[in-house]
Amino acid sequence: MIANLFCEYLKETKSINYSHPLVQQKIKELREKSNGEIDYIQKAYQFVRDEIPHSWDIKATIVSKNAGDVLKNQTGICWTKSCLLAALLRGNKIPSGISYQKLTRLDDDSDGYIIHALNTVYISELNKWIRLDARGNKSGVNAQFNTEKEMLAFPIRPQYDEIDYKDNNPGLDERLIKILEKADSVLEIRTDFELK
Repeated sequence: MIANLFCEYLKETKSINYSHPLVQQKIKELREKSNGEIDYIQKAYQFVRDEIPHSWDIKATIVSKNAGDVLKNQTGICWTKSCLLAALLRGNKIPSGISYQKLTRLDDDSDGYIIHALNTVYISELNKWIRLDARGNKSGVNAQFNTEKEMLAFPIRPQYDEIDYKDNNPGLDERLIKILEKADSVLEIRTDFELK
């Protein structure tokens, strides 16, 4: 039933490559430690959020281009960290998508904007979609797993024209995929456009 209703949120893509051996190994590890669907989702989320550092936070320049790369490189930006979480969920038959926000690059809008990616997850036990942000916590960023209330990494600040699209996409936006494919360094990655 779930597979028919949410097939596009379960399929493997170039970015959400859940058949990659490292992703399959992590799915198996998480499954063995989990007690049911919600516990698995929470463990997968916390793994990506807490154990895979955001590239900017550790000043890594390597560009992880898909879920498998994130595990291999042990780092990624929000776009590919969201692909990894989606892969860990889809590989365990849990529908997951990607949602976006347009945020300032700095504390204000002096250096333009970036597209931030986070995840949508369908929890069958609760019969609802929730959004989770596995970007990685740091000072001023406190995203949490919560099935009742969104606790995302970044609140939207309308005074800087930030946008929460509140969307649910089955895959990573093609424009973002192209940027990742062309980039030789995370420092080169810029997105001064709106997705909608």
